[in-house]
Amino acid sequence: MPKDNIFVSLPTLAWQAALESRFIFYRHHNMSFTEIDRPPMLNFLFPDHRFDSITQIHRQWLKGQEIYTMLLDVDCTLKYYRSKTILPDVAAWLSRKQNQGFQFCLVSNGRRGRIERLADELDMPFLAPAYKPFPSSCKRAMRMLHLDPQYTALIGDQVFTDVVAANLAGIRSILVKPLRPQEEPIFARVKRPFERIVLSFEKKEMHQEDL
Repeated sequence: MPKDNIFVSLPTLAWQAALESRFIFYRHHNMSFTEIDRPPMLNFLFPDHRFDSITQIHRQWLKGQEIYTMLLDVDCTLKYYRSKTILPDVAAWLSRKQNQGFQFCLVSNGRRGRIERLADELDMPFLAPAYKPFPSSCKRAMRMLHLDPQYTALIGDQVFTDVVAANLAGIRSILVKPLRPQEEPIFARVKRPFERIVLSFEKKEMHQEDL
């Protein structure tokens, strides 16, 4: 993104272009892209779980998955990109989950000052800028909070930053639909078609969870 994420976006876009040709080859030859025939080197692109929004993730599902701590993307996951505040229903969801014993940490590519203000409002720790898709900030958050990767997930709206960072860090990746993606700057919007290509090759059982 122009200010917050340009450092990450440029290299990300470069390897996205290389990957697109591979996906187009599979589609052109009507080849299935299941876990069996998917090249192992591309597994890191696919989310473990998908939901329409973060508020659809229920306590019972989290406990069933043994997920007790969540690293959270911010823009287009918890709030609209151009908004300065977390959506009220999302803030209420976060508060309920904190009261239920779940832990959170904001892990955003946004500027530190902006994310720190939101973290203070939510009473959460944070790491920013996180430089996703590199997994170092996810690992740092786990060290900082003494987290077990087995019980940790990252929730975000972008495949090429959030999903990749989580998968490379060895934690669960949960993809949600972006909030008002039309508000995103060009560096984010240009990646969305690539994401749709990737997600079109998901295994059927990886589609949205049955709530």
